[in-house]
Amino acid sequence: MTVTQDLSFISLISNASILVQLVLLLLLSVSVFSWTYIFRKMFALRAARAQTEAFERVFWSGGNLAALYQDTLSNRRKSVDGAGAMERIFQAGMGEFNKSKASLANRPNADQGASLDGARRAMRAAYQREMDSLESHLAFLASVGSVSPYVGLFGTVWGIMNAFRGLANVQQATLASVAPGIAEALVATAIGLFAAIPAVVAYNRYSHDIDRLAIRFETFIEEFSNILQRQAR
Repeated sequence: MTVTQDLSFISLISNASILVQLVLLLLLSVSVFSWTYIFRKMFALRAARAQTEAFERVFWSGGNLAALYQDTLSNRRKSVDGAGAMERIFQAGMGEFNKSKASLANRPNADQGASLDGARRAMRAAYQREMDSLESHLAFLASVGSVSPYVGLFGTVWGIMNAFRGLANVQQATLASVAPGIAEALVATAIGLFAAIPAVVAYNRYSHDIDRLAIRFETFIEEFSNILQRQAR
């Protein structure tokens, strides 16, 4: 084979050692999963922002909360995609508030603040569920971004070791004899960076977007709690 043929990308992979090929296969598989989660998370966060903005417009339009609660329950049953995260937080809080208020209606000496505490706890529980859903697969992207370069470096080190071991059988070492082996080894580092860089960029971007959504959810919980507190009085 000529040097040009040895340095073609396909030839480099096919002529690499078994361990380096396994490393490349692992990195390519991880990259495929990473890109899958990147696109899935992109669409999920885009939908979450749109649903949050739509519900905020309806909520702050000044309509009746009881009517809005019934509408959200009806829309949740009819909609294929279901309610948004903020809408589910509202449903959890309003539903618990109505239940607590109904149970305390026949107890004139009961603490009306208990209904507000129950609603707040229900909203916090719903908030945690929504955040857990939004943050799913972020740990995988973080792991890919941090570990992939080292996995590629391992393949590179092993490939360079094999390249220099092969020089023991050559009487005169030239660039033409060393280049294919070194190039085969460096492919592993390139694939490792190819898997790591998009994962790191996506992780940082999505973490920022999720933090902004979390702030909006927490702000809504506090504002809605104030509204329920006025109603409890």
